[in-house]
Amino acid sequence: MPRPREAVSITLAGLALAIVMTWPLAAGFGRLGRTGPGDGQFSIWNIAWVARTVVADPLHVYDANIFYPHRRTLAYSEANLGGGLLAVPVYWTTRNPFAALNAVVLFSFVSSFGCAYLLMRHLGADPAAAAPAAALFAFCPYVFSHTAHIQLLMTAGLPLSMLALHRVADAPSARRGVALGLALAAQALSCAYYGIFAGLMVGYGVLLLATTRRLWPSRAYWTAIAIGAVTSIACVAPFFLPFLHMQSETGFTRSIAEALRWSANPQSYLASSAHAHRWLLALIRGMDRWTEVLFPGLLATTLGLAGVVAGLRAREARTREAVLLYGSLAFLAFWASFGPGAGLYRILYYMPLFSFLRAPSRFGLAVVFGLAVLASLTLQRLLRAAGERRRLLVATCVLLAAIVDLNILPFPWERAPLFPPSYAVLAKLPRAGVAEFPFYGGRVAWPLHTQYMLFSTAHWMPLVNGYSDAVPSDWRETAIVLDSFPSNDSFAVLARHRVRYITIHWDMFGPRADEIRRRLAPFERHLKPIASDDLMSIYEVVSFP
Repeated sequence: MPRPREAVSITLAGLALAIVMTWPLAAGFGRLGRTGPGDGQFSIWNIAWVARTVVADPLHVYDANIFYPHRRTLAYSEANLGGGLLAVPVYWTTRNPFAALNAVVLFSFVSSFGCAYLLMRHLGADPAAAAPAAALFAFCPYVFSHTAHIQLLMTAGLPLSMLALHRVADAPSARRGVALGLALAAQALSCAYYGIFAGLMVGYGVLLLATTRRLWPSRAYWTAIAIGAVTSIACVAPFFLPFLHMQSETGFTRSIAEALRWSANPQSYLASSAHAHRWLLALIRGMDRWTEVLFPGLLATTLGLAGVVAGLRAREARTREAVLLYGSLAFLAFWASFGPGAGLYRILYYMPLFSFLRAPSRFGLAVVFGLAVLASLTLQRLLRAAGERRRLLVATCVLLAAIVDLNILPFPWERAPLFPPSYAVLAKLPRAGVAEFPFYGGRVAWPLHTQYMLFSTAHWMPLVNGYSDAVPSDWRETAIVLDSFPSNDSFAVLARHRVRYITIHWDMFGPRADEIRRRLAPFERHLKPIASDDLMSIYEVVSFP
């Protein structure tokens, strides 16, 4: 493990890189982000909900304020418990949902860089080789293509879990087994996709290291692995039960057909939004569109492949072992990313938990991870050849080259939307069900409900509105009826849901606003005006037609 001075230095270096590579996020910490409707607004709401509720009402953290009156609705999508816990200090200090999310965004980059660095140091790279290689993983194009999905930024658990596995193989003990289990659990609670990836990688690594190091007869090794497995399951199981309940309630599952749709294609491994890679898009123009952004980067690809060639010729057994492990992991992940059509994923699909996954293409992150580890071995050899006098210069040049290779500066963050001031009045009223209009009933328009979810961070009232991976079957039916608001049928649905407050966003109705006002007139005797501004009006439902 690094000495305190090295740990502080690498943390500060990771923070500096995160600020630079995501600029101008740090300059607009409380007002910038991926704030457009859909996944970006969902992430902001999700992190803020967990950060607030895990302190204010921890026993009901899964009873998120969407799809009212349904319960355990946080389990309808990624719960993001890990990210929400990380956001607690910032959220309760600022009560700003954008600052809460952005703190987690920066942490995700810093922790990914730091954990990758620790793994590479453990595998034999010195600081000058490990730092640039860690940057190739932490700031890869895939991650920047998913800045609207906070869970997909939480990549640190992959290198951390592998580091914990190597420590178990080096000196098996119960304590190191527990550390392995905690690393796997932390990754699973931060991102279910990567938790499954980490479990597969560790499982494969357990078998390979048992073979290369002749650990099959080692009772201490298998005991530590078993302790790691039990620790991980014990930590994750209580938080996984709501997902099982959701699955039985909604019938939610991911089909092979969905996996085919969200599989990588060859163009995916040439797709990148980094400035240095734009020329690659010209090569695939005219082909089918890429299904994921998976180009690892010029340096990661070049140095990683060179690491395979050089590592297999190395004299050190541990270097050859690392090349075999991470080279084969990268290959298997590459194969799996192409989905059921390529064969390997079709086998994995029938394993437990894969019924929750949709996108095999995300295995491409493990390809970048494997290449980055191999790149650290290549850099170690290059620095050794450069000699003591030029080591720092070469390492600095490689790190700068990595920044140039991967940068997308300035990143196109969006400004926070304006919150209608009337929500301040709603926040002071007795807690009760709220329905916000227009109510988007068509399937293609469901993501627009995330606007109301984001606005709910100003009052945290339970909403009939909602958006998530899984949707209650009765909500699908009532959404179409509520789309007809104001109408007798829509008020009947509000009565069944025991809705007490309604909000009408006149600006969202656009040219239909005057029509909605005329249609609302016959129902006004059932409504008590509470607050109104240029954007919206809030009413209390005092009776139903």
